[in-house]
Amino acid sequence: MTSLGDKGSVQTQTKVLSQDSWTQVSCPCCVSKQVEPLVLIQLSDSVQPVTKRWLISLIETSKRHGGAALLAHPGEDECGDVVVVSAPRCTFLKATEDLGLCKKYHNEDMVAFSYHDRDNFSNVDDMQEFLTLAERQYIVKNELDSLQAQKKQRIPGIPEAPGVLEAWENICQKLVRAGVIKDIFPLHDQQRLNDLGRRWYSKKQIWGQPLDAIQSYFGSTVAFYFSFLDFYTWALVPPAFLGLVLTFLLPGGGGVVKEQAGEGAMEEDDDGPSVSGHMVQAVFSMLWSTLFIELWKRRSSSLSHRWGTLNLAERFAGPRPGFHGTLGLNPETGRLEPLFPEWQRQLRVGLVSLPLVGLLMGLVVLGMTCFYHGEALVQGFHQDSGSLFSGVLLYMPSMAHIVYTNMLGNVYHAVAMQLTEWENHREESSFQNHHTTKVLLFTFFNNFAVLFHIAFYKQDLPLLRKRLASMLIGNQLVNQCTEVVVPFIVDRFLSAPHKKEQEDDLEMDKLRAQRSLPPYPGLFAEYIELLLQFGYLSLFSCVYPLTAVLLLLNNITEIRGDAYKICKLFRKPFSAPVSNMGVWQTAFEVLGFVSVMSNCWLLLLSPRVQEFCLEGGISGKNIILVAILVEHVLILVKMVLAFMIPDEPDWVRIKREQIEFNSMQALGQQVRMI
Repeated sequence: MTSLGDKGSVQTQTKVLSQDSWTQVSCPCCVSKQVEPLVLIQLSDSVQPVTKRWLISLIETSKRHGGAALLAHPGEDECGDVVVVSAPRCTFLKATEDLGLCKKYHNEDMVAFSYHDRDNFSNVDDMQEFLTLAERQYIVKNELDSLQAQKKQRIPGIPEAPGVLEAWENICQKLVRAGVIKDIFPLHDQQRLNDLGRRWYSKKQIWGQPLDAIQSYFGSTVAFYFSFLDFYTWALVPPAFLGLVLTFLLPGGGGVVKEQAGEGAMEEDDDGPSVSGHMVQAVFSMLWSTLFIELWKRRSSSLSHRWGTLNLAERFAGPRPGFHGTLGLNPETGRLEPLFPEWQRQLRVGLVSLPLVGLLMGLVVLGMTCFYHGEALVQGFHQDSGSLFSGVLLYMPSMAHIVYTNMLGNVYHAVAMQLTEWENHREESSFQNHHTTKVLLFTFFNNFAVLFHIAFYKQDLPLLRKRLASMLIGNQLVNQCTEVVVPFIVDRFLSAPHKKEQEDDLEMDKLRAQRSLPPYPGLFAEYIELLLQFGYLSLFSCVYPLTAVLLLLNNITEIRGDAYKICKLFRKPFSAPVSNMGVWQTAFEVLGFVSVMSNCWLLLLSPRVQEFCLEGGISGKNIILVAILVEHVLILVKMVLAFMIPDEPDWVRIKREQIEFNSMQALGQQVRMI
């Protein structure tokens, strides 16, 4: 099972584990002299040895008898609180077929893997070449999650009440609830991690990332994020260049707007952007967002083919661990598993989830209304008194609004998770998509509602420009602290004594040492940050042309900061094979369409545009009609561009169709053999 290229790395991982203590396999083709530790199960400190032996026995038992068909190691001793898990060759190969992964065939084409045709695939006898480290670890986790009790039984060493397993109950979830299992996480390969770090965040060049190495070590979920971040950062160069030209080279590019004294009307001073500057920035933002998304889709499909995730078959895999329902035969696969009617799920989403989400959105509006009301009261009080105390009070509405939105955000995140759990989605991707969609709606509303209110209700472009600039600069400062400064301080100063102690202690168990690292928080916050950036740029950049410049400067350090964090400061995360960014890609597309409406109406609100229309004798009604016409024309142009640019290159489309055809051929051969 061990390749020559990875032999030293595996030996480094296993030097603290006796090879004789691994559970045995009965299949001759799965016997190996060197077993690679992949996943660590952290048990409770008070776990009984009989419970640990029962768990190890369950892990090694064949699937036919209700086990996981994996390899287990008791750690330092049978009374310890860890179990290290790996997998034999046959388990890896069968799981590869179940996941729908594509692997290199003998003719070097990427083909959906078939267990019955395994001898015709390249490197099928060497699992460290055939599967990436992330794929091997995910397969082990997936097999552990699929453990179910075949009948009602009692867990040895656990009291009667929490220690009873019902028939077809998920075993790992039960052990977590019973306090037996504290955590399950994949193990770092320190040698490969150090090599990846030197190629990734330690090098001096700004552009370029080792995406294939990232995908191999951290999985396609993480690799797609960093690929998108890299692609997005490159794509910021044209709008940043345009922003600099409009700001510093064109007359009045600064975009300063002022309000006439004693009047409600706004006017742009002599240094304000011209009508043509507004129009160029608005139209460019709309076209840029379309081209960016369409070109990213093509890039994403190319990566999906290269990484073998173009033909995933999650809907035919087993249900996710949290799924529950009435036991029955799956009509698609014929397997015995919990079943839950789709109409009940849709009913829960439509009658409960959507109204609750709408209610919490209303609370955002309520908080925004109270903020403006309080701000008006405090400003009036300050104008009347002019004291130092009233000056301090001017900051109170903003501070109270920030506290309110943060508290509401925490409540909403908890409610969103509970609602998604209650909706009872079968596939993990469906669960993640519904949960992400709920949080996205709230995040978008919470971050952009104030800007839309200023732009289209108050129609105060000076305030909009000031608010947008302050949000961008403030967010970038906070981001640089959290992404660069804080990780550097933690790693170089707070963790330095602990690292020196590990280096000096040659006998330290490196596998157990990884437990001191905090779990990786995931990519949710990172995607949210990019989505907000994209929203600021595509929705409001015609008001503040330097938006792209600030985002570009931020993202250059963002790439290295995110890479540094995932490599140095957290445990290695599990990463499911994915073919794209999922619901995040849809969110960026939706923002692209909203940008058309936003830019059209912002252009209409520009004082110089209004002045130009009035000088031409165009009435207010006709101005609105023209704006609507221009909006529809730009939406049509956007749709035509999206149609003209295929979502995947021709060669990827041909490869995908070949994969589907070969899969049908392989299935037909299996049926004829039966």
